[in-house]
Amino acid sequence: MRAIASASLRAPRAFFVMPNLDFTLTGDYVELHSLLKITGLADSGGTAKMIVASGAVKVDGAVELRKTCKIRAGQVVLLGDTRIAVHDA
Repeated sequence: MRAIASASLRAPRAFFVMPNLDFTLTGDYVELHSLLKITGLADSGGTAKMIVASGAVKVDGAVELRKTCKIRAGQVVLLGDTRIAVHDA
């Protein structure tokens, strides 16, 4: 009975909303670890580098392990349930 009750309390997947962030470039690119720090997804540059190194970040759907990967306009970065769309100024 307990499993049934907890299962019925879960919201259908359609109700979970992925947070979307829009990031506007001021130059040609931003390094991946800097993007995570600037958007507030990492508390510090060191933390951002560890997050990237852990394999938790995807760029355009593929896991990205390069901390200094150049993120350009049109690319999409995913970290957990957060999506960052990068745009030109």
